Amino acid sequence: ERNAERLADALCRMRGAALKLGQMLSIQDENVLPPQLLAALERVRQGADVMPAYQLEGVLTEQLGPDWRTLVKDFSTEPMAAASIGQVHYATLLDGRGVAMKVQYPGVAKSIESDVDNVMRLIRVANVLPKGAYVEQAVRVAKKELALECDYRNEMDAQARFRTLIQGDPNLRGFHVPDVVPALCSERVLTTEWVPGQPIDKVATMSQEIRDCVATRLLTLTLKELFEWRFMQTDPNWGNFLYDADSDTLQLIDFGAARDYPKSFVDDYLRMVKACAEEDTDEVVAMSIRLGFLTGEESQVMLDAHVKAGFVVGLPFSHEGMYDFGAQKTMTREVSDLGGVMIKHRLTPPPEEAYSLHRKLSGAFLSCIKLRARVPCRQLFMD
Repeated sequence: ERNAERLADALCRMRGAALKLGQMLSIQDENVLPPQLLAALERVRQGADVMPAYQLEGVLTEQLGPDWRTLVKDFSTEPMAAASIGQVHYATLLDGRGVAMKVQYPGVAKSIESDVDNVMRLIRVANVLPKGAYVEQAVRVAKKELALECDYRNEMDAQARFRTLIQGDPNLRGFHVPDVVPALCSERVLTTEWVPGQPIDKVATMSQEIRDCVATRLLTLTLKELFEWRFMQTDPNWGNFLYDADSDTLQLIDFGAARDYPKSFVDDYLRMVKACAEEDTDEVVAMSIRLGFLTGEESQVMLDAHVKAGFVVGLPFSHEGMYDFGAQKTMTREVSDLGGVMIKHRLTPPPEEAYSLHRKLSGAFLSCIKLRARVPCRQLFMD
């Protein structure tokens, strides 16, 4: 436990890619990480140290030019929020609109390799990862994801694309994606319309009706992103979904982790989820081999654990009517226990797509559990 605490302290000080990796791990599937490390990493998720004013001014001038202040009426040097690879400031445009300006910490992009390697060294010294976790593959994927997230131009494009998709879908009227302000965007600065709302974990204190509604929307969007658009925002951090009670709107922010998935992968994954919901063991195994989760040479112990874990996750999609996430006391525990068995016996790391995909799907389920929501999961899935 002390090792995990020390690790969290070090990550908070390191900022940048190191902190981002800590945050990625903290919402990773619980089967890989011991509870004391998860608790320590939860602290890491709460934020980083703040950039001093001179450094902030330096980044903005370098990225937007020396006259950048002529594009805004005012700019608050005090950050509204500090994230893993940048911090967010409130500003007012010349036309009076409020905007959020996300400014990246200097040097983050250049230090991804060394930062991530340093974190892995700390994790190994802390001795908190089980053997068989195929850490090298996870680290390779993390480095790739982080490099993409550090170029805010990718995020600007992804946000504009999401905005178009959501505006074009009459079934997604309860969502809003903030507009981007291209004149104040660059590789290291992203400026978007400021939106009101509170992180969705705060919805847990609201009425059952609101909790059900928000969770149903979340799951609807998650299924649509994956199975219809094959384009998904893969960071399930609660702070990326803001609920504005006054307008009954879910504001979607932070698209740095948005990515496309190949059609062949998504089609097979859909078949696997359907097989899990229907408890079709043979089909679950067949699709798992096709997707690369299994080799076909696994022991019976591994196969049983893999299939059982699939059935547990598929359970919400097997029930007609409302599925009560609030009554699920054992789902995460069961998956965690089975995950421990799988880590000991698996013969291959998961396919690369699975890291971001499972992070998002488990995040969506954890949100529904946190909100103690009742959701018509099977109906949403069949639709």
